[in-house]
Amino acid sequence: MLTVMAIVGIILIIISFVALLYHPRRDVAGNLPVPRWYFSMAERRGTIFIVGLILLSLSGSFFYARPGYQYYLISPFGTKSVVFTQGYKFKVPFTRIQEWEKYVDVKVVTDDEPSEGITGIIHGGIPIRFIDQVTALVDVSVRMQMPQDATTFISLAEEFRHPQNLINNTLVPTVREQVINTGYMFAAQDYISGGASDFRATLDEQLKNGGYSVERKEFYDTIFADIQIEGSQRVIKDIKTRYEVTKRKDGNGVFVRIPHDITKNNILVTQAIIDQVELEQAFKTRLEAQRDISAQKRIELEKIETAKAEQQRIVAEGERDKAQERVTQEKDQVKKLIAIETRLKEEETNKKLAAIQLQTERLKAQALRVQKDAEAYANQRLVQAGLTPQERAEWDYKIATGVAEKLAGPDGIKFPSTYLSGGGSTSQNDALQQIMTLMLAQQMKTPDGN
Repeated sequence: MLTVMAIVGIILIIISFVALLYHPRRDVAGNLPVPRWYFSMAERRGTIFIVGLILLSLSGSFFYARPGYQYYLISPFGTKSVVFTQGYKFKVPFTRIQEWEKYVDVKVVTDDEPSEGITGIIHGGIPIRFIDQVTALVDVSVRMQMPQDATTFISLAEEFRHPQNLINNTLVPTVREQVINTGYMFAAQDYISGGASDFRATLDEQLKNGGYSVERKEFYDTIFADIQIEGSQRVIKDIKTRYEVTKRKDGNGVFVRIPHDITKNNILVTQAIIDQVELEQAFKTRLEAQRDISAQKRIELEKIETAKAEQQRIVAEGERDKAQERVTQEKDQVKKLIAIETRLKEEETNKKLAAIQLQTERLKAQALRVQKDAEAYANQRLVQAGLTPQERAEWDYKIATGVAEKLAGPDGIKFPSTYLSGGGSTSQNDALQQIMTLMLAQQMKTPDGN
């Protein structure tokens, strides 16, 4: 629209100059009838020239700020200004305007990939070398935002003079440098073993805040063979190299940063994406071999684990059977022990009962003995004391009764038909009575009569 205004202004100015050469025809008398609204040719030329000049001036006093861009302006008087917003903006005529993109993209682009709209193009990938000497090609996409304060942006525009100078000479080399430095901080084996996210995060931090100051250490781990020959030197199976990268810190515990051109110019990195890391073919081949060995090792380990599980199962079953047999034998032993203990207790009880019985019999015997001794003593005393007339009569009665019963029975005593009487002072009746008494006492000692 402004361009049309400028064109119209230029056309009007040209018309005013053409009007200088134009002379209107007059009548026969030489007079030209002039209407009331008619201006003279000089007035028309002057009006057209002024209008054209105004339009031309207005066309140079405005410009349109496109979305996604910011502008650096230098007036004819040397005044510097910036425009960060979009829309129609006023400017002093003949002001020099330089257009900068607000966001600059730096991307690794392959031959068959479209690159439209990308200002910073890197072809073929960024070659890096990991700390374990493995090489790779890295494809990255980085988006950066230009400074949004006037002072910094003016300084940046004056330093680089053109956006392509900043992109080609500063942003692209800095991105390449930080990708390469990040590769030195990691080992390829660690990268493929889960360190890819750490790699991306480290690159993002270094682009935004400056590179890390790091200290690299290298260690050699010696692995000896599982089987060693006695009396000889130890056999080394393998020597593995291990790397360790430590980020340096200052006295306050803050990581030491190394500024680069992106941070120095206050350019903000808003996005950093690692599209691909293409490792060298030799490392891929080695990875495939390791993968096959690892798979075989896992299979062997699974077999070992299966064998161990089977062995443990057999041992467990044996222990179970042993425990069951042990419990059975212990039960039998317990039964035997209980029977023995019961028998011992019974024997002990019988022994105690026998001892008690013996003691009882002894006490009875002692009591009987005492009783017999008492009776004997009593009889002795009675014999010594002699019988009373009543007792003598009672015994005579009993003896006579017993003799009569013996004599009356079929088995009675048979006396001889003849007998000789002895001499002496004892009468015949008394002698007979003594003989009969002795015989009766002898018969009373029979088994039946005790």
